[in-house]
Amino acid sequence: HIQDPASQRLTWNKPPKSVLVIKKIHDASLLQPFKELCVYLTEENNMIVYVEKKVLEDPAIANDDNFGPVKKKFCTFREDYDDISNQIDFIICLGGDGTLLYASSLFQGSVPPVMAFHLGSLGFLTPFNFENFQSQVTQVIEGNAALVLRSRLKVKVVKEHREKMTVQNGVEENGVVSTNIEKEVGKQIMQYQVLNEVVVDRGPSSYLSNVDVFLDGHLITTVQGDGVIVSTPTGSTAYAAAAGASMIHPNVPAIMITPICPHSLSFRPIVVPAGVELKIMLSPDARNTAWVSFDGRKRQEICHGDSISITTSCYPLPSICFRDPVSDWFESLAECLHWNVRKKQNNFAVEEEE
Repeated sequence: HIQDPASQRLTWNKPPKSVLVIKKIHDASLLQPFKELCVYLTEENNMIVYVEKKVLEDPAIANDDNFGPVKKKFCTFREDYDDISNQIDFIICLGGDGTLLYASSLFQGSVPPVMAFHLGSLGFLTPFNFENFQSQVTQVIEGNAALVLRSRLKVKVVKEHREKMTVQNGVEENGVVSTNIEKEVGKQIMQYQVLNEVVVDRGPSSYLSNVDVFLDGHLITTVQGDGVIVSTPTGSTAYAAAAGASMIHPNVPAIMITPICPHSLSFRPIVVPAGVELKIMLSPDARNTAWVSFDGRKRQEICHGDSISITTSCYPLPSICFRDPVSDWFESLAECLHWNVRKKQNNFAVEEEE
């Protein structure tokens, strides 16, 4: 039996009490919606509202005396310093698709359900309109909503680590003053949860990138070009679509591999099953290093001996639907990408019979 994508529903074991509100920074048009939403959550629903500290440092919010009583009720946190992963029941995003990607990055384990309002420039992942936010938020709190589980990628970067160490007395043996030296101290391992894509590219170098791609330990190809995109179905409508890949519905369990400007006429994007392990390394004869980024963030250089391992994460992002997973997706294709929009062909004129 194949599950109907529309059958996935949001259910609460107990009524939600805490909500994380994520607002796009430095966008004055979002201040009023942000205030209205926070007042509604705190005063009408008695919710505990978590807000990032830098959001409240915006002068327009900090200097608003009318907003003061509500602001005092907030719980604040700082990215990379405070762990709120076990304190949030659901998330509300105000802004564009970037706010949903940011919400994903805050939760490296299990992710609470995310309700995203379209207040940005594209809105592919943000199906809700803010005009009727009260009734829509109430439906989510009551558990009356459809869900789509957006798969994420678990990425492990292993780098040959060189640590800078201070020289005793700041003087080397040859008498030259020095503040630090580099010393091999083993490997450095970093892990990321990625919602859209992992991008490996040639960075500032003028040479083609030259990276080997392994699938479950077997070399499947060498990428010679500007780079390669490894994306989720959610990310298939982002950078991968711009690079010529097919668009995959988020309910399809898959990983997509898309070359960026390959120097080959036969290198087509491919889709592999979710759960396989991909490994990307610089080719031994590569002329230059490569660079990698994760959903457009944490950009870093990859050198010889470093590796990037990618597989499907066991922690998807539950995205709350406006209608259902299928309707929302095709609505986004039409509204945001104008998929298959063209002038219709005229029919033949029917001549009246004499």
